Amino acid sequence: MDTHLADWIKDTPEGKAAETILRKCVHCGFCTATCPTYQILGDELDSPRGRIYLIKQMLEGKEVTRKTQQHLDRCLTCRNCETTCPSGVQYGKLIDIGKKIVDEHVPRPAAEKAMRAGLKGLMTNRALFDTGMVMGKMVRGLLPASVKAKIPAKRYTPAWPTSKHTRKVILLNGCVQPAMMPSIDPA
Repeated sequence: MDTHLADWIKDTPEGKAAETILRKCVHCGFCTATCPTYQILGDELDSPRGRIYLIKQMLEGKEVTRKTQQHLDRCLTCRNCETTCPSGVQYGKLIDIGKKIVDEHVPRPAAEKAMRAGLKGLMTNRALFDTGMVMGKMVRGLLPASVKAKIPAKRYTPAWPTSKHTRKVILLNGCVQPAMMPSIDPA
C-alpha cells in the first residue's frame, strides 16, 4: 500500500513501524472472514481492512474524529485477522499504534471516560468481578432484558471431586469463567 505519512509521525518509531505494516497490506479482504466485529456489524470500517484504511488516513494527516475513534474502539484486538492474512500484516501492532494516536487527538466525554475506567477496574480485579457477578445473579430477575442477557442464570455447581488419582491435571483459572460458569472446572 502506498503511504505518505505526515511530518509529525513519519520519523518517529511508531510512524516507522506503522509505515512498514501499512506497506504490507494489499487490501485483499481475507481478514474480514475472521473478524468478529465485521461479522456482526457488516460495516467495512469495522473490519481490519477498513480500520487499516482509517489509520492510514490518520497518519497521513487527515482529520481524526469521534467516528474514527469509535471504529478503532470496536476492535477486540483478538488478532484473528492475522491468522488469515496472506501478506503477514501485523494488525495487532498497527491497531495499538492507531488507538494510541486517536486517543491523543480526540478527547472522550467525561461519562465515557468514567465508564471505561470503571469497566477496566471491574474486569481486571478478580475479587470485584466475582462479587459483581454474584450480586448480578441475585438481582438478575429485576434487571432490564439487555443487562439480564449478559448475566448467566444461577446454576448448580457441583463440588470438586475428592478422589485421588495417580494422574494430575492442571487447570487454568480464567479471569471471568469461574464467576460466570463455575460448574465448568469441577466437571
